[in-house]
Amino acid sequence: MNFDRLWHKAYPPGMPKAVNYEEITMPEILTRTAGRYPEHTALFYLGRKFSFAELEKLVNRCARALMALGVNKGDKVAMLLPNIPQIVIADFATFRIGAVTVMNNPLYTEKELEYQLNDSDSTVLVTLDILLPRALKVRERTRIGPIIICSANDYLQAADGNEGDRKELPPDVYRFIDLMDTYGDNKVDNAAEWNAVGNIMYTGGTTGVSKGVMLTHANLSLNVQQFRSWFYDLKDGEESMLAVFPFFHSAGYTGMQNNCIYAGWTNVLVPRPEPDTITTIVNMAKPSMVPGVPTIFVGLLNNEKFTSMDFSFVKCFIAGGGPLALETIRQLKTLKDVSIINVYGLTEISPMGTATPWRGKEKPETVGIPFPDTDLKIVDIDTGTRELSQGEAGEVVFKGPQVMTGYLNKPEETEHALRDGWVYTGDIGFLDDEGYLTIVDRKKDVIVASGYNIYPKEVDEVLFEHPKVMEACTIGVPDEYRGETVKSFIVPKSGESIEKDELIKFCREKLAAYKVPRIIEFIDSLPKSAVGKVLRRELRDMERAKREEEK
Repeated sequence: MNFDRLWHKAYPPGMPKAVNYEEITMPEILTRTAGRYPEHTALFYLGRKFSFAELEKLVNRCARALMALGVNKGDKVAMLLPNIPQIVIADFATFRIGAVTVMNNPLYTEKELEYQLNDSDSTVLVTLDILLPRALKVRERTRIGPIIICSANDYLQAADGNEGDRKELPPDVYRFIDLMDTYGDNKVDNAAEWNAVGNIMYTGGTTGVSKGVMLTHANLSLNVQQFRSWFYDLKDGEESMLAVFPFFHSAGYTGMQNNCIYAGWTNVLVPRPEPDTITTIVNMAKPSMVPGVPTIFVGLLNNEKFTSMDFSFVKCFIAGGGPLALETIRQLKTLKDVSIINVYGLTEISPMGTATPWRGKEKPETVGIPFPDTDLKIVDIDTGTRELSQGEAGEVVFKGPQVMTGYLNKPEETEHALRDGWVYTGDIGFLDDEGYLTIVDRKKDVIVASGYNIYPKEVDEVLFEHPKVMEACTIGVPDEYRGETVKSFIVPKSGESIEKDELIKFCREKLAAYKVPRIIEFIDSLPKSAVGKVLRRELRDMERAKREEEK
C-alpha cells in the first residue's frame, strides 16, 4: 500500500511505513523458525521449556492424530483451552492439514458454547479434561464427534503417575497425550492456502449474538509481519513475551502466539492471568516484553512480590483493552523506566490497528498511530461517508491487508461492517495533529471489563428470563479495577419482590462469570423513545450525573 499519511511523520527513524511482505503461512513460518532457531525456547510453561524443533515435531504428531480422527482440509476444529502448550500445538496442527481453528473461551456456558460450535460447524473439540462434562453435554446438540482432552499437567514432570489410576473415557473421547504418543513426528506437508480461511475468532455485537470473524492465512501472516516491523530494532531469536492475553482472544493470538513464532521469540505462557501466578511466572522466565490489560497491571502493582522484583530484564510494557490510567503508567515507570506501548485494534482486523510507536513519542492518553500499510480515517457517525477533520470525533474506520473476509453466516452484518474495503469499528475517536488516535466512546454499547467484551443485550435477555423481572437494561459503568463493570437496571413485575443476590445467582447459571452484573439497581420504569425503545443512552447519562454529584 503506497500512501502518505499524517502519522507517518511520527514514525521514528528505522520504522518502515510499508512492509516488504512474504507470502508465507503460519505453519510454514513455524517450520522455518524451527530450522533457524532449533534450540531456542519457543514455549516456556511453568518452568518446562519447548524448543522450536520440539514444537515442530509435536505439531506434526498432532496433525497426524487429527487426520487419523477424520479431520480433513476445510474441517473446523474447535479449541476450548487456556494458554497451555496444547493450544499452540493443536492450533498449528490444524493449520498444517488445511483445516480451520475455531477459538472458544473456556469460561463460556453450555448455551454460549453450543451456539458457537453450531454456527462454525465444528466437528472436533480440543478441551481441558476438567471441562469434559460440559463438552459431553454440548456434543449432544452439535456436530462435534471426537473430543480430545488435555491436562494442564500433561507436559509437567508432576504429571507422571500411575497409569492404572486413569479413568476409562466415554466413547470417542481421547487423551491428547496418548494421541501424541501414538503418532510419529515425521514431516507433514503444509496444506494451508494463503487466501483460505484459517481461523474463526468469535466477537460480539450490538445484537448480543456473537459473530464468527473469518481470518485468512494471509490476514494472520500479514498482521504478524506488520506487528513485528513495529519493533524494528529488536532481533529475531532474542526476545521473550509474557503471553498473558489468552490465545482465544485475537490480541493474544496474533500479538503473542503468532508474533513470537514468526520472530523466533519465546512465548511465556500464563494459564491463569492472576497476580500471584503472573508474578511467579515473570520471576521464573524474566520476559523482556510484558503485556497486560489495565486490570492486570493494577492487580500486579498491588502485589508486593511483583513490585519488589528486579525488572532489569524488561524492555517494554504493552497495554491493550484501553489506555492505562496516568497513575498506573507512573507506577510502571517507577518499576522500570521503559516504553509503555498502548495497542488498539479489533478482531475484524486480525486485530492490530494502532500502537504507540516503538522508540517514538509516547502520548499516554492515546492508542498511538496506525501500523505500516494500515489506513485509518474518522467519519461522521450518521452516514459513515464524510471524513472528519483533525480533532473531530467520529467513527473509526480501518483499511489494510489485515482486514477480515467477513462474518461467518452473517452476510448482512458483513455488508454493514465492510464498505469499500473499510471496516467500520463502531468506536468513536479522533486524530490529533500528529495522527495519534484517541478513543472517546463506543458507538456500540459494548462494555469492556478487564479486557473482555460484554454485550448488554445478552445480559438483558438472561435477566428477562427471570420470572419476577418485567424489564431490564444493562450498561457499563466506570470501575477503577476492571475499567468498566456491568450494571443492570431492573423493573420488577407488579407485586413481586426480588433480592439482588437472587438475580446475580440466576445470571451466574447462564452467563460466563465476567458477564454477570456486579451492580443491580431497581427502578420504577426505564426511559423509552416514542416507539417504546429503551434508551440505554439516558441511563448512562443518568448514571454519569449521579456519579458527578457523589464527587
